[in-house]
Amino acid sequence: MANTPQAKKRIRRNASRTEINGARVSRIRTFIKQVESALAGGDRKAAAAALKRVQPELARGVAKGVFHKNTAARKLSRLTKRLVALG
Repeated sequence: MANTPQAKKRIRRNASRTEINGARVSRIRTFIKQVESALAGGDRKAAAAALKRVQPELARGVAKGVFHKNTAARKLSRLTKRLVALG
């Protein structure tokens, strides 16, 4: 159990940050799923538009520290590769 005021504050702060970061990751996953569903449906225009919306979200996730930069780059690369393969 936390004894010092600083440790108690860190516990409160960590809880709030966990909630915020969880929401951010969830939001990014939703954007990625939109691209994947458009790709699965074979709709190139919708997939391209969704991919354009994913890029800044992933970059923001990296900047905020919820994703590693290589993870974001890998996800973006794989989605782009699937979009190009679509035709």
